[in-house]
Amino acid sequence: MATLAPERISIDTIADKVYAGQRITAEEALFLYRHPNPLDLAALADARRQQKVPGRTVTYVIGRILNYTNVCWVRCKFCAFYRVPNSPEGYLLSDEEILSKVQDTVDKGGVEILFQGGLNPKLKIEYYEGIFSSIKARFPNVILHALSPAEIIYIAHISRLSLHDTLSRLKASGLHSIPGAGGEILVDRVRKIIAPYKDTTDEWLACMRTAAALGIRSTASMMFGHVETLEDRVEHLGRIRDLQDECNPFRAFISWNFQPEDTALPVSHKASGLDYLRTVAVSRIFLDNVDNFQVSILTQGPKIAQTALGYGANDFGSVMIEENVVSAAGNKFILDAASFERVIEEGGYEPRRRNTRYELI
Repeated sequence: MATLAPERISIDTIADKVYAGQRITAEEALFLYRHPNPLDLAALADARRQQKVPGRTVTYVIGRILNYTNVCWVRCKFCAFYRVPNSPEGYLLSDEEILSKVQDTVDKGGVEILFQGGLNPKLKIEYYEGIFSSIKARFPNVILHALSPAEIIYIAHISRLSLHDTLSRLKASGLHSIPGAGGEILVDRVRKIIAPYKDTTDEWLACMRTAAALGIRSTASMMFGHVETLEDRVEHLGRIRDLQDECNPFRAFISWNFQPEDTALPVSHKASGLDYLRTVAVSRIFLDNVDNFQVSILTQGPKIAQTALGYGANDFGSVMIEENVVSAAGNKFILDAASFERVIEEGGYEPRRRNTRYELI
């Protein structure tokens, strides 16, 4: 008896799956990346968004990216922020400076501190326990969304601790959740080109898995538009989706395009706004187990960010009282809360303020 040939992939077969709430395959995601009509992607991504987060509400949080140090030995080729150890331009903020910045954040209505820096060889776990405990004692309502997996893995290494013990101690000191920074593209071939000394794909995933087992949630991210292929992007998304199936670590997904200014990575131009919108849409359609999708207003600007709300995004991310890493590459799309709300409303959506846990305030 002859077997039936597999159904040919088309925008209609994918649409049937999406509207039925079914999962698409990696092959179908790659098809969507190459589909010529972006409005078809927008319709499917918005349908998936409505399945996960119904309505017209768009959330945002008020927070500060607190870059406590720029000293880092890893020398990622895509980063314009770091300074190598012993550089005269390297810094480590004092505890008093850090607490002053947290106070300023609270005074401006902020509820989240995104505490990130570099892989500074002088800072072992006792440093982080000390400063986290100080922040927690003085500002018990502030949420510490802190340290990338690369930082945590390095802290464990230089402190001669297991990843589990490191995360347990950080949590006891006040760590609430982990940002998805450092994911870049979770394909080791790509990682060896753009950040040869950084953690591997498996190490990044292991950190998020270990954190989830301890009740520490996180976000996932993708930095695209450098040396990766479309197949690499889909492979990255597949690893995020698989880990989310396994242990549900991710509250949100954020993608942004590589910013080439003043970096050591030889990429002559940025990914386009259309590529960004396409990536948001494909990610939303493929990552059917992640609720919240943040726009990257810092790299895209308000107009593209507003448009992305029709491509599956439901969150405007953080009103950044301070940001230094992306801005080091010359990008300065930093808006206040009133501007966030105006842009959201002009897009036909209802702005609502939230905290890191996606609880409405």
